Amino acid sequence: MSALVIFSILLALMLTGMPISISLGLTVMTFLFTMTHVPLQSIALKLFSGIEKFEIMAIPFFILAGNFLTHGGVARRIINFATSIVGHFYGGLALSGVVACALFAAVSGSSPATVVAIGSILLPGMVQAGFPMRFGAGVIATSGALGILIPPSIVMVMYAIATNASIGALFMAGVIPGLIMAFMLGCMTWYRARKFNYPRQPKASWGERLRTFKESAWGLMLIIVVMGGIYSGIFTPTEAAAMSAVYAFFVSVFVYKDMTLKEVPKVLLSSANMSAMLLYIITNAVMFSFILANENIPMQLTSWMLDKGFGPIAFLLAVNFVLLMAGNFMEPSSIMLIFAPIVFPVAMKLGIDPIHLGILMVVNMEVGMCHPPVGLNLYVASGLTKLGITELTIAVWPWLLTMLVFLGMVTYIPIISTWLPTVLGMM
Repeated sequence: MSALVIFSILLALMLTGMPISISLGLTVMTFLFTMTHVPLQSIALKLFSGIEKFEIMAIPFFILAGNFLTHGGVARRIINFATSIVGHFYGGLALSGVVACALFAAVSGSSPATVVAIGSILLPGMVQAGFPMRFGAGVIATSGALGILIPPSIVMVMYAIATNASIGALFMAGVIPGLIMAFMLGCMTWYRARKFNYPRQPKASWGERLRTFKESAWGLMLIIVVMGGIYSGIFTPTEAAAMSAVYAFFVSVFVYKDMTLKEVPKVLLSSANMSAMLLYIITNAVMFSFILANENIPMQLTSWMLDKGFGPIAFLLAVNFVLLMAGNFMEPSSIMLIFAPIVFPVAMKLGIDPIHLGILMVVNMEVGMCHPPVGLNLYVASGLTKLGITELTIAVWPWLLTMLVFLGMVTYIPIISTWLPTVLGMM
């Protein structure tokens, strides 16, 4: 009954159009003051202790690094390098978009940032080369979702905060699924480009490929700074995030010189705004998790599922269904912070690996970002292309189906997620 009341209040508030963060806070306060006897002092204590985690500092630093790279010319150089590698295949520019999104995802940690950085440069060029705008928008909107699967990933940090999982292990676990998904999206792009005979680029010489690689190397080096630093033990994930922000600033301002020092305050302010929004969501989500734990709802759900004979297969199917439904009206950070504490105890009882569960949830978030009505990537792509959400929904469906097939693979083949961190000794 408590769970029904809590989620009914939350759903009613969200249906009014209220932001998720405020809906969470009001749900907690309403339930606390009307149906419990929890003292206010414990609420205040939980509120501050909940966001007093060192790992949370990784979020603003990764956001700052992504913003420096988005405004600092890194995306354009990555696109040139990707085009030199795959541009001569059918739909070469579109394929280079998939590769560029995968590479930029490995330095930004944000899906919308990846769509903006790659799409704003590549989409006009694709249209000029003879590609339909719908095709280009479909490729970039879905490939941009790699931004939260290929590490570093802000959504993975959210999962780690909600469940106390290892951020380093999650980052390593995202590498192989990210590469497989990029390959599958690339195959779908190539197939449709070949089917409709979309244009190809002239094959680049090895000299051209070397030149474009050298130009993009400073930006791509960030992958080594973050992942190499974490794996070698030089940095914790939070320290790696701070290093990535400093490195991105240095590359954008002093190496590529596409950003002047006068533009830095604007980037800092934009990053602070986004960080404040996410931290406010985290604060209220911590309180929401406290209410759920106080009412013993996760344990009751675990007992109910075990009593009903739910095994790992049925449970993971149910998790996918719930998360895909939640993706219809909530953004990834909120979904992760609300649902991870609920499904995590059940998964542990059923013997499901927490890293596997984390990657599964992230892939669900990716799918949610590419379908209406709240798909963030669709709205970003709409702003870039001036296409309506209905048109974009039709445009993305072949790649969305590919993502759903990949979701099934990740769900029931856990070794895809767990092999690399196990080999590296992180699990």
